[in-house]
Amino acid sequence: MPLNRVKFMNTYIDNVTMDEAVKHIEECIEQRKIGQVITPNVDQIVRIEWDEYFKEICENCELLLVDGHPLMWIAKAYGEPFKEKIPGSDLVPVLCERAAQKGYKVFLLGAAEGVAAKAAEVLKRRYKGLQIVGTYSPPYGFEKDEDEIEKINTMLKASCADMLFVGMGVPKQDIFIYENMQKYQIPMSFSIGGTIDFIAGTQKRAPKWV
Repeated sequence: MPLNRVKFMNTYIDNVTMDEAVKHIEECIEQRKIGQVITPNVDQIVRIEWDEYFKEICENCELLLVDGHPLMWIAKAYGEPFKEKIPGSDLVPVLCERAAQKGYKVFLLGAAEGVAAKAAEVLKRRYKGLQIVGTYSPPYGFEKDEDEIEKINTMLKASCADMLFVGMGVPKQDIFIYENMQKYQIPMSFSIGGTIDFIAGTQKRAPKWV
């Protein structure tokens, strides 16, 4: 179930620290509970206003974590500040470190061809013992190809991963997880945007102050 979920503007946010979020994610993995984690920024909060399907996806997330200083400032102005900003690009390294310690298996899905594999090598060097059990970069337009979707679901299920990191952009990544997580049966799936590219070094992350 959602963790300390509070009403925020046109949606909800789980008002938690990084440690609280990671603990909850681990509990879901141990219980083999299937769920989705999204870290909305300002653009995504705006999308919720007019995209009813994206709003449905967000409201059914296991965790909805705040990403971005503007949202932190708005919450503070409302008099109900969030405990901590938790962007996907910060959450993924923390989870990979924990996965290496606990033996959780990870799958990377998304980015351009070869980028996810490059990111996997970076992560395995950084976190000794990390098990990355698969990477895949779907072809352009895959979301309209039923055979490709079935192929991906079969691949993911066979991997027996505990965590799936999906970097395809909004809302493609969110829709894919929402519509398929019960099919591929990986406990926790994360919408992580450009994080795979950041880890691989093919794109630069914005400075911390941004």
